[in-house]
Amino acid sequence: MIGRSETPSCPICEDEAETIHHFLFVCPQYDCERHILACALRRNATSLPFLLSNPNATEHFLRYVNSTGRLKPTFGDVSLLPQRE
Repeated sequence: MIGRSETPSCPICEDEAETIHHFLFVCPQYDCERHILACALRRNATSLPFLLSNPNATEHFLRYVNSTGRLKPTFGDVSLLPQRE
């Protein structure tokens, strides 16, 4: 079982549902982390398909997820798999 939250609400923005979109693109708690992601990926940082599927985004995306600390209680630090040669 995945350790889900007791409520679907964002712990920072109590009136907002904590969706993937909210976590990645909206929640003010992660503005600094989001800015770092945007500096690295430019306009692609606002594209969910790009973040989830483009190999050039993977390292930056995982760095964002880890730096927010939001998923750490459930999943720990998320790391890149070693590349196959």
